[in-house]
Amino acid sequence: MGRRVRVAIVHHWFVTRGGGERVAECIASLFPEAEIFTLMAEAPGIPEGLQGRRFHTSFLQRIPLARNYHRHMMPLYPMATERLDLRGFDLVISSDSGPVKGVRVDAGAVHLCYCHSPMRYLYDGYETYRAQMGSVTRAVFSATAGRVRAWDEQAAQRVSYFIANSEYVADRIRRCYGRESVVIHPPIDLNRARVTEPGEHYLCAGRLVGYKRTELMVEACARLGRTLRIAGTGPEEGRLRKLAGTADVSFLGEMTTEALWQEYAVCRALLFAADEDFGMVPLEAQACGRPVIAYGAGGSLETVRGLGSTEGEATGIYFSEQTVKSVMDGILRFETADAAGKFDAAVARRWAGEFATPVFLRSMREFILEKMPEAVSAMVASTPEAE
Repeated sequence: MGRRVRVAIVHHWFVTRGGGERVAECIASLFPEAEIFTLMAEAPGIPEGLQGRRFHTSFLQRIPLARNYHRHMMPLYPMATERLDLRGFDLVISSDSGPVKGVRVDAGAVHLCYCHSPMRYLYDGYETYRAQMGSVTRAVFSATAGRVRAWDEQAAQRVSYFIANSEYVADRIRRCYGRESVVIHPPIDLNRARVTEPGEHYLCAGRLVGYKRTELMVEACARLGRTLRIAGTGPEEGRLRKLAGTADVSFLGEMTTEALWQEYAVCRALLFAADEDFGMVPLEAQACGRPVIAYGAGGSLETVRGLGSTEGEATGIYFSEQTVKSVMDGILRFETADAAGKFDAAVARRWAGEFATPVFLRSMREFILEKMPEAVSAMVASTPEAE
């Protein structure tokens, strides 16, 4: 019997919990003895399934407040990434929307990068992110972004194989890095889904950051006199509260996973205005049988089946622009279609099932063994067939 393959799982950072952290957790579940590498981590950001694993962090972990301001550490990303010690590992799997695709691995080692997206703030979203920064941060960012971008492009060439989380991101990988990728959609935890009688209010969920465009939903609901509940926190919260004023908008703050899924189940529909790389939130809402009113661009085109796109199988409706007027139009068109019985909760749940965790695990297992058959020695014997 040959030597057991040593496996490392690398994720950019574990400081908040979101879709990327769930992907890293699921990949690690395939390899019970894999060690975890990351630039920085703290307890609230470490998924339950990774607690107790052997963690390795970079020197950024020792910088005061770095975990609170991890995006401000961008000029140090290349150095911190390349100093992660991955010597002796045969298979390295990175879960990355940051710099860790640039880890140095042994000659002959296989590096698979599950790419959530090339860093938006270095590529497509450079001007948008730069415009939102304070003067000092903008000056540092402007002076260093070009160097980090050049390093990131070179680092991408060291990856053995790319996996993209959506067709949208696969195209971005092609444009930014000149690399091809296979698409494996992220996993949705259907075990948490529940179905109940919905209310009349709308829901927004996710980090309150600029590119999510939560202000569009707040103002659209305020103008239409609709009730909106917002799950999540972030740097935009103060501005959004002022914008909401006396409108019927509730800020629910940071929620437990169970409480969030309950919010999905009881909303009339989820509002989603981001140009997202993939977007797990719309699928989580659909897993609870709720329709989605989404901006018709990016990952939403892959996660929401817009009315008219598939006869009898619609799970939501698209609006065409990131403007208040377009969101209002989307809500009104949804309400007309909803009143006419155009949306079926069973259809939404069935569609979300196409993205279930076992589907992800099976696809990942097959891809890994195609590229490195000997990795089977480090894998769990099988992946679950159903949730």
